[in-house]
Amino acid sequence: MSANRVTTRTGPGEPGDVRTPLRGRDAELAFVEARLDALDRGEGGIVRVEGPAGIGRSRILAEAAAIARRRGTRVFEGAAGPGEHVVPLGPFLGGVLAAQGPLTEAVRLRDLATTPGRRFWLLQELGDRLREAARKGPLLVVLDDLQWCDDLTLLTFRTLAAGLSAHAILWLVAVRGGSVPSGVRTTLDRIRQAGARELALGALDDRAAARIAEDVLGAAPGPDVLRLARRAEGVPQLLLELLVPLREDGTVTVRDGAAGFAAGPPAPRELPSVVRRLGRLSDGARELVRTAAGTGGPVTVGRLAALLGRSPAALVPAVQESLDADLLAEAGDRLAFRHDLIREAVAAGLPRPPRAAGPPRTGAAPAEEPPGPPPPDTAEAGRLRAEAAELAPTAPGPAAERGLRALELTPADAPERPRIVAETIPPLWQTGRAARARELGTATLAAGGLGPEDEALVRLALARLAAPFDFSEAVRQARTGAALPGTSATTRGRLLATLAVGLSMSGEHAAAERAAEEAWETAAAAGDRAAEATLTTVRSAVAFHRMDLTEAFRQAERSAALADALGVSTSLWVPEALWHALLSNTTGRTADALAVADEGIRAAGEQGRTAAARMWRMTRTRVLLETGRLADARADAEATAPEPGEPGPGNLADVTLRYVMLRVALHTGDRPAAEAYAEEARRMRDDPAPVVRHFGTWMLALKADHEGRPDLAMAVLDGVMTGPAEDRPAYAGLIDPADAPVLVRMALRAGRPERAAGAVALAERRAELNPGLAFLAATAAHARGLLDNDLAPLVRAVRLYEDCPRVLARASALEDAGRKLAATRRAEAVPCFETALALYARSGAERDAARVHRRLRAAGVRRRPAAAGRSDAWPELTAAELRVARSAARGLTNRQVAELLSLSPHTVGSHLRRAFTKLDVTSRAGLTRLVEQRDSGE
Repeated sequence: MSANRVTTRTGPGEPGDVRTPLRGRDAELAFVEARLDALDRGEGGIVRVEGPAGIGRSRILAEAAAIARRRGTRVFEGAAGPGEHVVPLGPFLGGVLAAQGPLTEAVRLRDLATTPGRRFWLLQELGDRLREAARKGPLLVVLDDLQWCDDLTLLTFRTLAAGLSAHAILWLVAVRGGSVPSGVRTTLDRIRQAGARELALGALDDRAAARIAEDVLGAAPGPDVLRLARRAEGVPQLLLELLVPLREDGTVTVRDGAAGFAAGPPAPRELPSVVRRLGRLSDGARELVRTAAGTGGPVTVGRLAALLGRSPAALVPAVQESLDADLLAEAGDRLAFRHDLIREAVAAGLPRPPRAAGPPRTGAAPAEEPPGPPPPDTAEAGRLRAEAAELAPTAPGPAAERGLRALELTPADAPERPRIVAETIPPLWQTGRAARARELGTATLAAGGLGPEDEALVRLALARLAAPFDFSEAVRQARTGAALPGTSATTRGRLLATLAVGLSMSGEHAAAERAAEEAWETAAAAGDRAAEATLTTVRSAVAFHRMDLTEAFRQAERSAALADALGVSTSLWVPEALWHALLSNTTGRTADALAVADEGIRAAGEQGRTAAARMWRMTRTRVLLETGRLADARADAEATAPEPGEPGPGNLADVTLRYVMLRVALHTGDRPAAEAYAEEARRMRDDPAPVVRHFGTWMLALKADHEGRPDLAMAVLDGVMTGPAEDRPAYAGLIDPADAPVLVRMALRAGRPERAAGAVALAERRAELNPGLAFLAATAAHARGLLDNDLAPLVRAVRLYEDCPRVLARASALEDAGRKLAATRRAEAVPCFETALALYARSGAERDAARVHRRLRAAGVRRRPAAAGRSDAWPELTAAELRVARSAARGLTNRQVAELLSLSPHTVGSHLRRAFTKLDVTSRAGLTRLVEQRDSGE
């Protein structure tokens, strides 16, 4: 069969002749293949491909057409373009002009399309032609960019698609997401009613973006290239437009097989797709978009009207045109660019006004300058800056707004501008605008001309901002700033302290210790108590790595006392204060850790510090996991998931949320979730930060072991232990002391007794160094019992765990003790298994509970399994009712519970009513008391 083709177009986002392999769209192509399989069986239909500009709709259509041709399917392709709405049926007729066989007589069909009163006959004729083509074999009709189609094309499409639904014709159409003309919206509604399937294209993940970068650059991307690639936020067109020019102009160099920048990140530049979209706008809309780019951030229509000297009402058509062009979007009562890169590309194309060498000549006509920021007002900017400084400790949101307003009133070459930028970055990221804060800082650095002190202060702000998102970026900014000559002792001391924190978070323990020692001297010379408090936290982390937990706790308490003396709330002092909670959790003091995290969430919420609240919630998920509250850990993790557009891979989320979600998936037997987070773990193994690589490695080892492949698990772990000894994880590649028995069990199953013995020796050494911590003694006894296959240490571990709130660790020890007893003393094994079963069931660890059920049956116990989703401690409630009840007991309103658990408020109310009836309580206060009693084991 022949294939009718209109044009060969370069896929969106592929400048020039660069065409990379399609990456990150396996699921979408599988969907297309399935529809083509159905087409081969004679089943037609409609598939709508939707997504924002640049996401790759046309590329998916091109790949689908290529697949169809390889199968021998006839393909009819058409595509609309901006301005083509004046040509009736243009996209369809374009395909007809290249047609062979039954789809001919293009000129006559075009006459029918343009002759009034003849369009009915046109529909009849096209319908007959398509039916005849379909009788000879399946037919794929591809129609791209539906949003630009003329009314007759839209009418023809929806009429023929519905009328020919019984034939072997597959209609594959693509449309831009968001705002579309009313005729297009009507067409979409009609085909949805006709049963059209939808294929929504989302952003590519970091792994796919990295592979595209490698395709373009010819080498694996290094950390700096990956950071630039992440700025595209998974939009293929923007990603390619960023990278291709860098390859062509030599900005990128390849060293040791990795692509990097020879002289730092490139400055913003114009992007072809943005230039094209600007070129299609009317003069008024283009002027509006360029003015918006000059303001530097979201802007009201009123502000644009003032800058342009027009009334807000007069701007309505231009605003709508810019929205329709996918350049701007509504953000509350303001207009913002669809993507930061679009704003930068528009700003890069603005003409720069020349600096005057002297006063203007008398009588000379003033040069016309492009619209820009408001006139400078130094006095007003100074007042706003002072207000921002006063508000920052307690009201970061208003502080950020005053800082941004001060920047609008400060000339670009004003000497105080970099300081205002450095002061504005912290409240911006603290209130959830990290991308805006980072853009502000990087643009200031890229502009150049900064003095050492100014540059150091901006880098200090960027380093603090990067801490939760990109550990390596935090280290880079702090290290670069600390190396600048001529900075004040206070600034350098704080940069070194921040560098030490970043290295500690990154898992570079030896380097963190060295940086901290240097910072101590500088901070002491400057008398900087704030830097001292930060460095005391680093000393605590260093002591922890050395397994001196007494010293780790002493230093953590000292740093908290220092912060308190300075008037700094440790609940808002992040990331330093997070360490205190994690230290308590890792050493078995989970109640203390949970209390600290809850107080952090409360305090951060009261002050509107979105970033701090999210970081505390991330930390809380780790604590909930270790205490066996799997449903709560999962709910909190899902509610705190990283948001699109964050400046970095989300390293703190890697070592909290993603790790927790994988562990929960393994305990509950949720295979799809386990596989999804294992994919995240594979990405984590390539992260520049050692700690992220270690977490990713342990996650993959756990998954392999749960799949019955302990040899693979050990092979994965071997990679961790080949790194420098000084930076290896404190627990031989493990995340938590309770993982020691897990590693022993894994190593023994893999036939690696030497690794098992090493893990036991380390666990026992840790317990000996810290005799006051029963939890560490329990993990050591548990590991020893498994290695020696000895009942006595296992029984001792069970007894020691009784004083620890580590439910899953205790259940595991009970199960192992029961397994040992079952070989010779079956009756004594049953109580161990039953207690372990109750603990697993209470935690929601369904996979573990099912395993213990099997052990009980093997021991001769025939008991009816508990109802699915119910906990032994809460036999009255289903799992869903229990999650809602526990959330309500924490003081959340129904709407807050709904947002936390991704339910509707109506569903939450229904769950609560049933819970109140079943539990015989009549108030939230009564429910709270009951939850506290039962969850504490009373």
